[in-house]
Amino acid sequence: MKTIGMIGGMSWESSLEYYRILNQTVHARLGGLHSARCILTSVDFAEIEVLQREGRWEESGQRMAEAAASLERAGADVVILCTNTMHKLVDDIQAAIQIPFLHIADATAERVKAAGVQRIGLLGTRFTMEEDFYRGRLEQLHQLTVLTPPPAQRETVHRVIYDELCLGQIREESRAAYREIIADLAAAGAQGILLGCTEIELLVRPEDSPLPLFPTTRIHAEAAVDWALTA
Repeated sequence: MKTIGMIGGMSWESSLEYYRILNQTVHARLGGLHSARCILTSVDFAEIEVLQREGRWEESGQRMAEAAASLERAGADVVILCTNTMHKLVDDIQAAIQIPFLHIADATAERVKAAGVQRIGLLGTRFTMEEDFYRGRLEQLHQLTVLTPPPAQRETVHRVIYDELCLGQIREESRAAYREIIADLAAAGAQGILLGCTEIELLVRPEDSPLPLFPTTRIHAEAAVDWALTA
């Protein structure tokens, strides 16, 4: 089994889910007392959020690159970034390491296509929903059609992530708002819903959607285990 290097803390709520899924998946595959070989470096999300909000992406990229390099020095065989939004900085990360980097959008797109879905509704931070680094990768590299909510709904999705889910707060009124947004995406022609922020999986359940859900945290973690057990 290879060692998985994890850049976490964005937020730690979702990093906890990554750790749980990695270990549960290894145990399901190998049985007995097996668990995942992994190394976690975790940043202070309060600092990262300020850099995001102020558009200081070069500084964020330096921090992500340093984190990835530290994982390689510690013995990781592969690196995963336990967040969707910070994949905006994938070039900085890949330039800092010699070991492979597993992109969350690639793993998710393969699962979406395997399910026969071509038109996917995307929920995430406003960076993920609006900028090209993520939806553009899905569209251009994987030939998916990506639908996002209108501006007011995008703001709701973003606000709930940062003001509630990253703080571990699960509110029924927010779940109801997400249900409405998902229903609107379904009415617009989406064939599935991509939970493109790792914290959204803490809120949205299969029964909250009339469409298949594609939870990026689980998909990414399972892809990392696949790599670790077969590389």
